[in-house]
This record gives sequence, C-alpha cells and structure tokens, in this order.
Amino acid sequence: MIYRNVGRSGLKVSQISLGAWTTYGESVQDRARIRAIVERALEGGINFFDNADIYARGEGERTMTGVLHEIGVERHKLVLSSKVFWPMSDDVNDRGLSRKHVLESIDRTLERMELDYLDLYFAHRDDPDTPIEEIVEAFSDVVRSGRAHYWGTSEWTPARIAEAHAYARAAGLVPPVVEQPQYSMLHRERVETQLLPTTDALGVGLVAWSPLAMGMLTGKYDAGLPEDARLAQHDRFAERYLTDENRERVLALADVAGDLGISRAQLALAWVLRKTGVASVITGATRVEQLEENLGAADLALPDDAATRIDAIFAGDA
Repeated sequence: MIYRNVGRSGLKVSQISLGAWTTYGESVQDRARIRAIVERALEGGINFFDNADIYARGEGERTMTGVLHEIGVERHKLVLSSKVFWPMSDDVNDRGLSRKHVLESIDRTLERMELDYLDLYFAHRDDPDTPIEEIVEAFSDVVRSGRAHYWGTSEWTPARIAEAHAYARAAGLVPPVVEQPQYSMLHRERVETQLLPTTDALGVGLVAWSPLAMGMLTGKYDAGLPEDARLAQHDRFAERYLTDENRERVLALADVAGDLGISRAQLALAWVLRKTGVASVITGATRVEQLEENLGAADLALPDDAATRIDAIFAGDA
C-alpha cells in the first residue's frame, strides 16, 4: 500500500480506502461478512475508512466502526471520517450546515461510532442557506475542540472552497484541507477543469468517491443490469451510466487492461490515482473478492501510453 498526504496537511491516508456508502448497515448487514471485508482491508494496508451520518441513517457509522472495535485495531492506526448535511429527521434544524446542526451532529456521530474524535469531518454538501462565516466557524470549533483533527468539503464548487479558505485565513480559523468529489473516467470534466486548479493552488487534497462509476467501469454491466447491482438501486446513476455508448467504452477498456495484465477495476482506480492532488480513492465492497481486486491497484502506476488510449476511448466525454 502507498500512503499519500491529504493536500498540504501532514495526514497520510492509504491511496485505496473503504467506504460505507450503500453497503454496511444497508445492502450488507451480515456482521461476519462485513468483518471479513474490514479485516482484509486492514491486512491490505487500508487505514482510511469513510462514512457519513446519512448512510443508512446512522447504521453505516455504527456498523463499520463497530466491526473495527470488535477487531481491536489501535485507534492511532486508523483515519476515520464522517459527514454532515443531509436531513436526519423531519426536524427543520436537523439538516444543513448551521452551527446548531454541525455541533449537534458531530456529537451524535461520535456517540454512534463510540469514538472520542474523528480524523476528518466533511461538510457533505454546501449549504446556500448558511453564511460561509458560520460554516467555517462551526467546523473550526469542531477541530479546535478536539472532536475532529481536520475538516473538509464534499461536492463543493471551487469558488465556495476558495471562499471558505479565504475567510478562515483572514479570521484566524481552520480552513478545509480536503474535498471529496465524484471522480471517474465517466465523470471527469468537473474535477479536471474546474476543481483541481483551485484545490491544488490552495493545498486542498482530494479523496474521490465512486471511482468505478458504481461498478460500471468494472465490466459488471457488460451484459445488462443484475438485480442485486448498485445501479439497480440508484435510478439517477443508472440513467447516466447505463448507455450503449458507455458499454462500448467499457468493453474497449478490456483491451487496455488486458495488455497490462490487470482487471478493468484496477485500471479505473489507477487512472484516478494518476492525478496529482488525489490522495485516495474511496471504494465499496460487498464481498472480500471485490476488495481483493481493488487492493490490486494499490501499487499500480499507469503508463502514459495506457492513459493516452483511455483518453481516446472517452474522447468527448463530459
């Protein structure tokens, strides 16, 4: 496993990480199965485990971290994250990034995860109803109170990240050190042309979610849509990814991967990790075999000619 700094911070994360989204506590509830996946992740050198309060309405936090407690891994060896923004109840204040919601949510997250602190706490989306001053001050308080070591953003615009940084610096507060965007061969334009120029300049690292485009880039959907597949549960992503054009592109990737002696999943992960500024790719796994395959990308360096071939396959993609 290779470990990369998160932006200009001193925090190091495994470049392959494991996330709880749509899996632990939701589509996968078998504790023994989850434990086997997490144990293999630890054996493979993964130290970064990503979560959010909204994942299975808190069950993602309880389940993944509960398994880590059962295994007995030492806390200082882990980089644990969670996020806040989405509604956790019908209450009008139980959502967004108000100071009230952020400070109450971090305490509830720590209680569910049975932790004293997080390593990373993310603003899961931007909140147009809350001033940037209030957001930055709330997350600064989370960090300075010791409830998280760093804070970051997820799916924020470059302008808003820059605004948060500028205010934090001017006011002597804590700026965000990381952004968590969606980034894959099938979703690249925003990250490469808009986001990276800003985050690189500010020293903000990226940890990419859905680097396999919900499994589309693995070849899982070459012959159609399996009933138990992630895309079968997410119509919005299925509508975007399950097109004839994308199937042809993913089929074409088989030749590139074959020439390198790797799988298409490993090729897709190595492609994301080729970008300077990307600290980690957040992968999901419902089976140990999936995780095993993803770990195979941990020490891959994508040759320039392979990247050129991939660019040709996806030419014109936004």
